[in-house]
Amino acid sequence: MGKSRKAKSQKGKKARREGGRVCSSRSPVEATLSHIVQANPPKFLYSNAEILKRRDAVGINDIRDLVLHLVADAPPPSWIRVQNPQSIQKVVVLLVPGLTHTVLSLPPLPTSATENPNIPISIPLPVECPSTPATLPDSVDPRSEEAAAEYGGVPFVSRTFSHACPTRAPGDSTRMHSVLNTFFQTPVSGEEKKRRIQERVAAERVANKDPAQYVLTLEQMVDNDYPVPSYLADVFEKPKGWVETPQATPDSEPGEQAIYAVDCEMCLTEDGKALARVCVIEYATDKVVYDQLVKPPSPITDYLTQFSGITAEALEGVTTTLADVQARLQQLLTSHTILLGHSLESDLRALRLSHPRAIDTALLYHHPRGRPLKPGLAWLTRKWLGRTIQARGPGGHDPEEDARACADLLRAKIKHGPGYGEFKTDYEPTLARIARAPRAPRAAVVDHGNPAAWHGAGGATAISCLNDAEVLSGVLDTLPTHSLVFARFTELADALGWITPKVNDDGDGDASTSAAATGQKEADGEGGPVRGALTALDARLAELHAALPPRAALLVFSGHSDPRAMSALASRRAETQSGNGGLGAGWTTVDERALEEAVVRARRGLLFVGVKT
Repeated sequence: MGKSRKAKSQKGKKARREGGRVCSSRSPVEATLSHIVQANPPKFLYSNAEILKRRDAVGINDIRDLVLHLVADAPPPSWIRVQNPQSIQKVVVLLVPGLTHTVLSLPPLPTSATENPNIPISIPLPVECPSTPATLPDSVDPRSEEAAAEYGGVPFVSRTFSHACPTRAPGDSTRMHSVLNTFFQTPVSGEEKKRRIQERVAAERVANKDPAQYVLTLEQMVDNDYPVPSYLADVFEKPKGWVETPQATPDSEPGEQAIYAVDCEMCLTEDGKALARVCVIEYATDKVVYDQLVKPPSPITDYLTQFSGITAEALEGVTTTLADVQARLQQLLTSHTILLGHSLESDLRALRLSHPRAIDTALLYHHPRGRPLKPGLAWLTRKWLGRTIQARGPGGHDPEEDARACADLLRAKIKHGPGYGEFKTDYEPTLARIARAPRAPRAAVVDHGNPAAWHGAGGATAISCLNDAEVLSGVLDTLPTHSLVFARFTELADALGWITPKVNDDGDGDASTSAAATGQKEADGEGGPVRGALTALDARLAELHAALPPRAALLVFSGHSDPRAMSALASRRAETQSGNGGLGAGWTTVDERALEEAVVRARRGLLFVGVKT
């Protein structure tokens, strides 16, 4: 997979030149090991016989497990054989949506019933002097996969890899689930599961009924972007207009430990989102102690009624300001008071309030697909309390209803014990599993958005990027000091128009983050955004590959195909659903079949694996 750099002679070691190669003096054991590695270099070999036994193509979970085998303590996978895996020095994993059969001009998947579409495809050798058209035929959309193929695709792929392995994104017949979440969540090992069960049994045996056991730690508050009071940690600088609950003095009496459930609603103003209503319920009595509409400081541009329930009529004549609300809350709160809410950091930011003690139902209960995803309040209430909230349709949410749901969820947790609201199939972050491996390998995640708060949590390093150029820079910076580097390049998918808000009903799922959504603007180059994206991606992959040390494994996968048809049909299907979850007259069996076929196409992806020699 390319040429290795010349080794630099090290101080204190003699070096001699043999056959034009610089070799440092080594011990007999080192020399023997080096000879073994050279005679038996690491290599990936697909096992077609095992792939033929599978009902589906290689999944994202299979790619994850391959990575765990290379850098941690996971067993070897059956669908691919890794020759001499212990000699692999580093592993770089790249998620590059947009690499499709069409873009890369690969042979189409077989459609015959006698051929298996899951077998790895041989990649044609690259053309020596490829010619690309100055202009596209009139019949070709300039932002299509066909246009990308006309422009020559991504030559790096055919220069570097011999095969493309078909993959299948997670999901079901009508939905595609998150590729990132599947890769960064893994079932716990048998040993870890046993340890967790013992912890859970011990905790339930104690039968602690004190709600304070669920108060967030300082680390949890920081990890979840809470506005932490200055006297707890110097991690949040209060902007103008913020207040914080005063710190208790050493000689002050703790007093009664009150708990208040809080929920806020917002509207959109000329200066951004602003508080429009706050509701506070006392946990002990279940009584509303404060419910107030609030006049935003700037002109309102959107009442967000479908979410907030706020209307122009409701706010007519309201004079209460945010400062008034803050003053009233400071009369209620002490540093010993516990505030309770769902993703409470958002409510505190709406109130512009820093408070030291919080219980968050989005962390108290688990998402069905595991951390770091957070479950939605409506889903939690339906699942664990057996009732429906937020069902007012266009009328929006009721903050009193939401605050009561949070209070009831805490009561249920206390009644049934710490294991309530967790799922029997235990998952853990993939990076946590890697960090627990015998060699304690260091892992880095370089991605758009804020990976430290999501899939990068648990790794040694997480780098937030605004564009693919920053992603490449982050990979090159972390490569020398990390055993595993994961990165995502999104410019090609954005150039193709793949911007896909995700539709699901199992919690607050993650919208697919695109570079366009984070403000990326790369030079389009001649031929429009697709041609510019192809050129930039090919150059970045080549530069990254050149920086890899010998015996570094490179895994590139696309995750999925064009999701737009699936997303459009899924959105229309959601619009026709009635309040009880059934489908309305606007959705037919023909539509359902079209959605299922679109999901099958969208879930197709490709994987490329190799080792730099």
